[in-house]
Amino acid sequence: MSQLVQAIAWMLASLLLSMLLVRAAIAYAHRRGMLDQPGQRRSHSIPTPRGGGAGLVVAVVLTMTSAMATMPGVWPSVLVTGSAIATLLVAAVGWWDDHHALPVLPRLGVQLLAVLLFSAAMMVGALSWLWLPLLLLAGVWSVNLHNFMDGIDGLLAQQVIFVGLGLALLGVAAGQPALATSAACLATASLGFWWYNRPRARIFMGDVGSGTVGLLIFMLTAMLWRVETDLLWPALILSSAFMVDAALTLLNRMWRGRRWYTAHREHLYQWLVRSGFTHSSGGGCYLAWNVLVAAPLAMLAWVFPRLAFLICAVVYLAACAAWTLAKRHCLRRVSHKAHHVTT
Repeated sequence: MSQLVQAIAWMLASLLLSMLLVRAAIAYAHRRGMLDQPGQRRSHSIPTPRGGGAGLVVAVVLTMTSAMATMPGVWPSVLVTGSAIATLLVAAVGWWDDHHALPVLPRLGVQLLAVLLFSAAMMVGALSWLWLPLLLLAGVWSVNLHNFMDGIDGLLAQQVIFVGLGLALLGVAAGQPALATSAACLATASLGFWWYNRPRARIFMGDVGSGTVGLLIFMLTAMLWRVETDLLWPALILSSAFMVDAALTLLNRMWRGRRWYTAHREHLYQWLVRSGFTHSSGGGCYLAWNVLVAAPLAMLAWVFPRLAFLICAVVYLAACAAWTLAKRHCLRRVSHKAHHVTT
């Protein structure tokens, strides 16, 4: 079987498994009463099941692990096993949280353990252990930022499809079929979930999915970096929309003295909806950034590796400027709407 046929087979398996398992998760959530209720700090208007990310995660673990172990460019068994265990740990604590809300510290502890297992496996015989603190910080940040950004219909799934496909292409460019297929499986599993999560969503991803896809994106990015250091910069460009929104929102809340770790509605995507955008049009703004800015400049960073860091820095500065301008626009629209209501 050729590499391409084998890769397509794993991608189709990931897509179909995800669609079947997410459909089962919808029925399970209704039976267990796992419904997210509308509220002041939420962007949906009707009770919606949660926990659908479990189907996505199972599909990815099965197909990604198999692809890493069988496709050309096979990765060490310790790394394949470490990544699978790390994924299941983050998914398990998210699944528990979806059923019974957990305090922050137990969740953070499990996330740190998962990232530590993966990072240790990745560094065996390949990297200096001095990288460990940075990897731990980056991994836990990726888990939580993707959890923060799961707030309107279809947005997170759309982002994971985009980043997964981009990482897959970078894997192909690096001559890593196993890694490329693994990233593509993440994208197709996310597509299977998106089918049920697109506006109006029939199910939400839940912590079981949102945190886990953040870990998967971190792991795939780190593995690309291990293969070829310069690939880190185009990979980071792919995630620029979510990275900037999560980081600037967090910094803004800290600057204003608010409890940054509590639920809120201050991410840009939430302001877009509050100012009158639909979930579809709000997600479309992020898609436009990805297609018109992130994708071409990630390609440019790959073509010109000596300029990759500079290109990445320019993208993030531009994203910060776009975030600031878009939020100001949303604030003006919300203020204008409020003025009309009072008068």
